[in-house]
Parts: sequence; C-alpha cells; structure tokens
Amino acid sequence: MSESEQQIYPVVGYSSMEKTNPMRILDRAGVDYTVHDYSASGKIAAMDVAEEMGEDPEEVFKTLVTQGKSDKYYVFVLPATRQLDLKKAAASVGEKSVSMIPQKELQPLTGYIHGGCSPLGMRRSLKTVIHESAKECKRFYVSGGKVGLQLEFDFKELEKVLDYILADIAR
Repeated sequence: MSESEQQIYPVVGYSSMEKTNPMRILDRAGVDYTVHDYSASGKIAAMDVAEEMGEDPEEVFKTLVTQGKSDKYYVFVLPATRQLDLKKAAASVGEKSVSMIPQKELQPLTGYIHGGCSPLGMRRSLKTVIHESAKECKRFYVSGGKVGLQLEFDFKELEKVLDYILADIAR
C-alpha cells in the first residue's frame, strides 16, 4: 500500500493496520474515527467491553440481529446497559414479533461472528433500528467488525454511512 493510500486515524491500543469493512466504509465517507483494541482482554460482552475500555456503557452499543414473524431480518443497536425489548423492537419495524437469530446463522447472514458484529458493512442490507438514546451520546462506539475492536466516532456522522431509524427498543 502506498503512503497516499494509507488512511491515518487515531488508534488506541490497536497494533494491526489491517482494515475491517466498517473502517473502510467510514474512510470512504470521510468520517473521523478512533479504533480501540481490547482484544488482549478476551472480552466480548458489551458491559465488559465498556469497562475494559474505561468508557461510559451508555455510549458503547451492541448490535443484535433478529428475525421477524414475516421471516425478514432486522438489526437492533442499543447501549451496553440495556436489554432488547422484543415487543418494542417488533413494533418499531412493523412486525407482530421478532426473535433473536441462532448464533450459527449470524456469520452466514451478516459476515460477522458473535462479539464482532457491527451494524456497518453487513453482507446484506438489513433494516436497522438504533436506540433513541444514541442521539444524546457525546461519542458513539460500535464493533469494528472483529472481536476485540471498537470504533468510536460522532453519532451524527452515522447517517453518512447507514440508513437507520431511532426508536425506544430497550427495557
């Protein structure tokens, strides 16, 4: 890679310069972001990740994939401190009900594994709903598309790279 092709971005504990799909998407859109590498910790639960990074768990978001009664798939993104309310989630996408997909279906559907699922760069474009609290975040953290990586950026920049709606989807 030539020097002119390399994107310079702040890195916190990230030693590998291998870009993930979410990083490439943010780069193409000109979104400034910081990569946080917590891979040495072995943690994947959102609350544990927030603690490991020393960040506010209300700003560290987890990505959950569901399937509706209609067989359509949906992505829900919510703070580490919250649990997905399946009834509110279903209502937000006009479904009678939604349920979590089995873990073994995650990678074939999204391209990501459990603990590394990002709302950015999925194999298929899926309707995405983000918890309404995101609009109040000073910083917004989501998976970098790989276990052990989080991307931090301004939530307002997300609309450049992802179609989503905001809704109360948590309990």
